[in-house]
Amino acid sequence: MLKEKIVYKDELPINVITASIDEYPIHFHDDMEVVYVLEGSVVLRNGYYTYTLKQGDIFILNDREMHSFESTGESNMVMMLQMDLTYFSRYYDNLRNNFFVTDMEDDSDESLEVLRTILARIMMEVLQKGYGYEHKVIESTHNLIACLMSDFQYFVMEDGKFKNESKNKGNKILAGRLNRITDYMYENYARKLTLSEIADKEHLSIYYLSHIIKEATGLSFQDLLSYIRVEESEKLLLGTNKKIGAIAEETGFSAVRYYIKHFEQWFGMHPLEYRKKYIGKIISREIEARYKRVEPARIEEAIRKQVKGVYADYADKLKTKPVIVDIDIYDDYAALQKEPPELSEIMERGVNKILAEPYMKLMEMNEGVITSGENYMITTRCKYPGNLDSLSILVYNFDVNVSRSLKRIAGHEELRRIVRNYDNEMEFLVRCTGLSGDFRIIRYRLEKDNIMARVNEAIDPAKISGPREMFINNVISEANITTGSYMSSDALSIRTIFKGIGAELILIDKI
Repeated sequence: MLKEKIVYKDELPINVITASIDEYPIHFHDDMEVVYVLEGSVVLRNGYYTYTLKQGDIFILNDREMHSFESTGESNMVMMLQMDLTYFSRYYDNLRNNFFVTDMEDDSDESLEVLRTILARIMMEVLQKGYGYEHKVIESTHNLIACLMSDFQYFVMEDGKFKNESKNKGNKILAGRLNRITDYMYENYARKLTLSEIADKEHLSIYYLSHIIKEATGLSFQDLLSYIRVEESEKLLLGTNKKIGAIAEETGFSAVRYYIKHFEQWFGMHPLEYRKKYIGKIISREIEARYKRVEPARIEEAIRKQVKGVYADYADKLKTKPVIVDIDIYDDYAALQKEPPELSEIMERGVNKILAEPYMKLMEMNEGVITSGENYMITTRCKYPGNLDSLSILVYNFDVNVSRSLKRIAGHEELRRIVRNYDNEMEFLVRCTGLSGDFRIIRYRLEKDNIMARVNEAIDPAKISGPREMFINNVISEANITTGSYMSSDALSIRTIFKGIGAELILIDKI
């Protein structure tokens, strides 16, 4: 039972275990795991290499990587965050089979601090389970992935282990190419695979592709392929009784002697010696993980010591395909839209005045439009050229049919009918690349009930005559306002969800 099945609860695509670990036997799972040591130290065995992780260290276990934990002898507290890649792969291509490497020379690097802050936020959201915490957890996990893709996709081989390499940071073309190459190699390692095949697929010369792989990983194509084959063979060695000849063939080696040679190169011992040494240390019905979950108060105290300022921010499973807007600040900020935003045709009609309130508030700011669509706008007060230190994001939840209706309705009764009958769900994700620093985020949100109360008052104000009725209507019709902050090294993700007609104006300003 080498493979561990992760159970996701509360309709969340992440699972968080914060525990004091005694021993967690060798296992793997299909999803990604982020390990964050909050107190003490722990030994992590990842494939052929053994690490001692200390307080503040973060380690990424990519999907299907064999790993185990054991105590160093001192007390420890370890946060293990597991991500459902089936869910998050809807948003990010090539998230599976990716290499994220956080082992760095400087453990106080800003990008690591950003990771620690995001993980602390997720932990606090899970612990407190406040109103809408599921939404906050998912948004924070999007920011976690954005940070990983921005800062931790680049690696080199040093002293027999992968280390983070920052020189290629920001090279999105290289990152995308490496993701496609490694993903293809993992999918096809079991058969004869050549450099020329991948070069043809990437439309590159063999020489240039070979140079890219060597420059980006410190390994030649053949060494990288042998590493992947040896890594995958570990599951067969410990999870089956197959002979090494069958394992060599199944993992793509042309001869047993080549398999033994490369296995010894990475693992430092013969495959059979390795099997004998570790076969009794894999997770199974007889050998279970030994750890004790840490109580919430201790976790909060550990986070308070590790990450400053997280606590100020703490006081649905969707059926539709998410709307995703990607902004590369460096490009889009330089080319502000000249034509009126698409929303103006609807929102500047008098009959839609109630629905248009967030739009009008944004228009009063007189900002430049970076991008817009039928139900969203993204603007900035900043002037190009110059640093972009603020964004305004306005989103509305309605579909094409509602949009057509709002362009031709003549009175409030028709507006009330549309608001009352429209009940569709929407998920909206804005991913911004190019924002660095600390940001304040203010959300001004109108939901279906808020809008319905305002429309009813406009149609029949006589029904709201007494003090009690006036108070109830005012409470229902008021917009929801929330504030928060976020630290970004390069990428920022903003997520919002609605059920029924609604609008949200999100103001992001550098602190």
